[in-house]
Amino acid sequence: MKWQRTFGLVAALLVSALLHSPALAQQRTYLWEHGAPGLEARADIPEISKDYWTKHVNNPSITAYLPDPKNATGTAIVILPGGGHRLLVTTTEGSDVAHWLADRGVAAFVVRYRLFREEGSPYSEDDARADAERAMRMVRHDAAQYGIDPHRIGVWGFSAGGELARMVTLSPPVAPRGTPDAIDAVSEKPDFAILEFPGPLHAEEHVTAESPPVLLAAANDDTCCSGPTVDVLNAYRKAGASVEMHLYAAGGHAFNMGEDTPLVSLQHWPERVIDWLSDRGLLYHPAPVFVPK
Repeated sequence: MKWQRTFGLVAALLVSALLHSPALAQQRTYLWEHGAPGLEARADIPEISKDYWTKHVNNPSITAYLPDPKNATGTAIVILPGGGHRLLVTTTEGSDVAHWLADRGVAAFVVRYRLFREEGSPYSEDDARADAERAMRMVRHDAAQYGIDPHRIGVWGFSAGGELARMVTLSPPVAPRGTPDAIDAVSEKPDFAILEFPGPLHAEEHVTAESPPVLLAAANDDTCCSGPTVDVLNAYRKAGASVEMHLYAAGGHAFNMGEDTPLVSLQHWPERVIDWLSDRGLLYHPAPVFVPK
């Protein structure tokens, strides 16, 4: 019947629109084709995901959230969720942030990295670092495929993920794993970094005037992570590097994107991210001629 044909056409168009919407433009890619070097036999051990978290990451990966090509800025951000290295907060510190970025023209990549503090874990801190570094290299290596500028790739880390983001930004990389490939030949260093309430764990650091620009955020009453955030601020100030920090009076740990707080200042934190990215020319394509240091 005519109405059935019309309904079928409308339904098909709706499905097509959903499949091509930025929010659903997701693609998961494993960081190593056959699993993490030296631990390939664990690659098929399944992850466990529930509510807001994921555990048992044995085959580290990135999931791409790509913007509508009409709105794409050419900028990309690799997201490292927190969770104390015992779990990954893959929603409010992962996919939710990625969707938010994609809606603003930024390609986002959520990393599922190995957890060295999870009960019974065979992994080490260096394994988690290797995953973060490999994710940065992979996004840069495949920049053309994703329609991004290989010189406009940043990292955004939350809590434990902020520790890894700090290390990938400021520390020498860990020793290569397995047989080097084309991805290993690409730089893991981000072009900019956002460290949101990063934890205290860090490695040997080399902060210079040329270190990647960094945006810092924490709540002053966060007994875990306000101190490390200030430490990064002071290191950048001493080196004369580009840094901006928002230290909120209250908010505790893990205020994320300000979605569950009554504090207006924290609710506006995402706007500060937009301001900072805009000031650096990262939300425009092509980038403006003048970009502040």
